Amino acid sequence: MAARGRREGATIVLKRIEEVGQGHHGGAWKVAYADFVTAMMAFFLLMWLLNATSDDQRRGLADYFAPSNALGRSATGSGDPFGGSTPNSDGAMVSDKGALRVEQGRAPVRLDIEDDGDSDAPPETAPPAPPQPPGDAAPQSAAPPAAAAALAEEALRAELARREARAFEQAAAELRAAVQDDPALAELARQLVIEQVPEGLRIQILDAERQAMFPVGSASPNERARALLAKVAQVAARLPNGLAIAGHTDATPFRGEGRSNWELSAERANAVRRLLLDHGIAEARLQGVAGHADRMPLLPDQPLAAANRRVAITLLRSQPAEPARRP
Repeated sequence: MAARGRREGATIVLKRIEEVGQGHHGGAWKVAYADFVTAMMAFFLLMWLLNATSDDQRRGLADYFAPSNALGRSATGSGDPFGGSTPNSDGAMVSDKGALRVEQGRAPVRLDIEDDGDSDAPPETAPPAPPQPPGDAAPQSAAPPAAAAALAEEALRAELARREARAFEQAAAELRAAVQDDPALAELARQLVIEQVPEGLRIQILDAERQAMFPVGSASPNERARALLAKVAQVAARLPNGLAIAGHTDATPFRGEGRSNWELSAERANAVRRLLLDHGIAEARLQGVAGHADRMPLLPDQPLAAANRRVAITLLRSQPAEPARRP
């Protein structure tokens, strides 16, 4: 019974363990890390400023941050730090008052009025120039700035003229190739004359026997002439040079009243002008359109030849042509 009573009076302890999330470690490390990053940024900024500034700029910064009294006109402390300049000093902040400078002056020249007759030293004179060996010319002085600038400008113009000549050669080769590669125009290649003249690159479209570019007495080009002029316009559009157009006729008198070869040559030149504009040539590039009638024949000894009937398109030079070199 006693044992039973003890069991009934025994104390039972129940232990309950509640699991909770891990505690927060705090953000103190973030503050320390932020301070460290800020200090490193300031350090690298200071290193960059020291490398990017000159000595005078750094001296000016030092003068600016010199200890000073904002209520007075004199610097605090003693000994005039930073060369004696303060934010209240007049003039620039950069100062070299505390630095010693040694400047070499000109040697004193002894004047005759200072001689009292007792000194035996000869007066100071300029040393004589060394003698030139016989047959050697005196050294030439440097060219003045104006002459040097003129030489540089002349060399630049010569180089631009050479480049323009090369561009004309390339344009001529492209035009010849474009005509040769077109089956409809290949037979007209012999009626296309391309050459460089003092005025620029001249492209002439000639008449041939039984192959005229314009009908007799007319200023309207036929289909072959239109196709050929379209090729010319494509090549000319790639260059920035100005253009001049001229019409020519042979010496055959014009049949008709009130008109002559002058009107006919000018009308044909204007017809070519309109075709070039239709194929993309800017009107601002046109520098002249003229008719010369029979006054400038291509074959002077054959005034009635078909080749004298032609239209010339000249790409004008922007730089003067180089003079021909003598052999």
